[in-house]
Parts: sequence; C-alpha cells; structure tokens
Amino acid sequence: MYVELWGLWECVSRPYTVFVCFVTAALSFLWGRKCQTPALVSSEGFSAFLHNRCPVVAEPFSPTPWCWGGRLQTLVFSILKSNPPVAYRNELIGTLDGGQISLDWVDNQASLVYPEPTSRPTVLIFHGLTGNSQQSYVLHAVRQASRHGYRCVVFHNRGAGGEKLLTPVTFCASNTSDVERAVQHVKGLYPQAPLLGVGVSSGGMLLINYLAHKGTESGMVASFILSVPWNAPVSMASLEEPLNWLLFNKYLTNGLCRSVSRNRTVLEKAVDVDYVLKSQTIREFDDRLTILLFGYKSVAEYYCDASPDKKLPNTAVPILCLNAADDPFSPQSAFPLAIIKDLPNVALLVTAHGGHNAFLQGLFPRGENYTEHVFSQFARAVFEYPKEIKKACGINEKIN
Repeated sequence: MYVELWGLWECVSRPYTVFVCFVTAALSFLWGRKCQTPALVSSEGFSAFLHNRCPVVAEPFSPTPWCWGGRLQTLVFSILKSNPPVAYRNELIGTLDGGQISLDWVDNQASLVYPEPTSRPTVLIFHGLTGNSQQSYVLHAVRQASRHGYRCVVFHNRGAGGEKLLTPVTFCASNTSDVERAVQHVKGLYPQAPLLGVGVSSGGMLLINYLAHKGTESGMVASFILSVPWNAPVSMASLEEPLNWLLFNKYLTNGLCRSVSRNRTVLEKAVDVDYVLKSQTIREFDDRLTILLFGYKSVAEYYCDASPDKKLPNTAVPILCLNAADDPFSPQSAFPLAIIKDLPNVALLVTAHGGHNAFLQGLFPRGENYTEHVFSQFARAVFEYPKEIKKACGINEKIN
C-alpha cells in the first residue's frame, strides 16, 4: 500500500503533471470568471419579447478561455473562424448616377419551410468596411438563415464585390442611397416577403442610418446589428491608439487603398489617387477621398454625420444590437445606453467580452459562436411572431 501511494505521489509531483494541472485550473478559473450573463438594455415590452422568444439573451456567455481581451478575440476570430461553403448567384443592378451595385443571392429554392418564393422571408446582409460576401461572419449568417428556410442577399459596398467602379463613388457610412436602391430592388421582386436587415460593423452604421432616414418607409420588418461603432470620432480615436493602429487600423487602411488602386482610372478623375494611396490610417483615407467624393468640409463633419447613435430615435422597426464591452473598434463609453432606454423599438445586448465581431466560444472556436445563436433566435422570432414583436415595440401594425 505504501509503495502504491509513493508511486502515485511521484506521478503527481512530476513537473509536467503539475504544469498540466496548473494550466487546467487556470483555464477553469478564467472560464468561470468570464462566464457572465449579458446586459440587456431595452424597453420593458421589447425585453419581455426577447426573453420569451429569444432566450439566449438571458443565458451566460462563455467566451474562449484562452482569448484574453477584445484584441485577442478579434485577431483569433479572423484566423481560426471557419468558412462554410456557400454558392451565390450574383446580380449587378444599376444606380441613378450610372454606377452599379453587386448583390449575391442565395435563393434557397429547396426550402421546405417556405416553399413559396413570393413569401419566403429574406435576410439582407451588410458587411464590414473592407469585407464582402466571402467573410466568415457573412457565410455563417447565410448558413444559419438557409437552415431556417430563408432567402439571403448580401449587399456589397461599391467595388467590394469584385465589380469595377463605373463612377467615382465609394463607401460612405452616412450615404444610404445605395441601400435604398437595393431594398427597392429586393422588395420589387418579392413585395410579399418580409425583409430582415443585418448590419456588421460599418455595415451596421450604414443600416441604422438608412433605417433612421426612411423611418416607417424602410421596407424592413426588423434589423440585427453586430459590433457597430456607435460614435465614429470615439471609435476612430480608439483605432488610432498605437497597438490598435498596428493590429487593425493599418490593415483596414491597406484594404481600402487596394480597392482604390484597382479602380484608379475612375477615381483619378475626382481625387489625387497617389496621395490617397499614401494613407496610413482610416482617418487619412477619409480625409483624402471620402469627404471629397461626398461633399463634406472636414473629416470631423463626416464622422459626426455618419455616427448612428443619435439617429436611433428616428428608426421605426425593431432593432436588436449586439456589442462587446471590450471591443477595440467600438468603446463601451460610446454605447448610447440613455438613448436606447427611452426607445420602445431598440435593444442593446452587451457582453463583457467578445471583441469586435468575434464572440468566440469553446476551446477551439472554429464553428458557430454566440453571434450565430443570437442571430438565429432573433431571426426566427421576427419572422414567426411578427404581430407579437410589433406590439412589444409599440409599432403600428401597418408598418411592413
């Protein structure tokens, strides 16, 4: 008996065993510490609806234990997140200024839940600043929606879908004319199909600005907004901090410059392309291109106009927003909590961790994450209980 106990002690006391036990205990502690129930800021009516029809909002969120901080969550997401295969049908539609918009469709003609295409629910997705329909978060959203039998359409910022610019018009978070054109096109094809908008990051800024601009005439029944930068000046200041500039700002700026380089022939008619290509930050890029193309006097004026926080009172459809408190793109200090508390149709779900558009879960977070769970439940709630959600948000029944 003594020999057996001594053998056991020798095994336990070995360095690698102690190390493994220490790491396991540390991860368990961190996982438990980070596992918190998100804060839901909303009206009583909307809150009750979400707790009933979208119960994930009241469940603890357990982020990947070895992803410490929002920066690491964001970086790991971009590296590890899987890209499920999606077959798109591309369509180019013209604009009044002579340009074109690229739409990627997943018609889901095999839908068993909604076999009639005229009334099949449609999800219209707006990607981030330098993204497109091939981003992992878009592919996962499309897969989730397709599982439920919905039709999907991915809206591309001009030039982001691989198509060439026909006019010197690029992305501008405050200019919603292209969104309006796309919505009119989709609703023109399927006027009886309810339309849910999904906006990610700067795509969320664009979508909220559109909803605020159109009010009751948006053509949408609801929207889901992910990791939106609520206040552009605050977000840009955060992205210009040395580490954030190195990790994120520089990468995004390079992506914007590559798009300009691909469309040099068209853009050089309106801006100094060589000067634009020397931009080292998003702010410099906007100062040298965006404000010139859209008639702003300064970047400060543009960022003020593009910020969606104070536009929320002008929206007229149910909107569920998801943000992480440690998002390096959207600082918690800029979350419009006071505004949202007074609005019957807007809810903000805030997790303690999650970074920018990451919300990773599990030890090896390649598959579905917290975002997909929230989006999936909210989409089903919107399409399956339309009268209930309108009543909960105090919305007139005739708004579609």
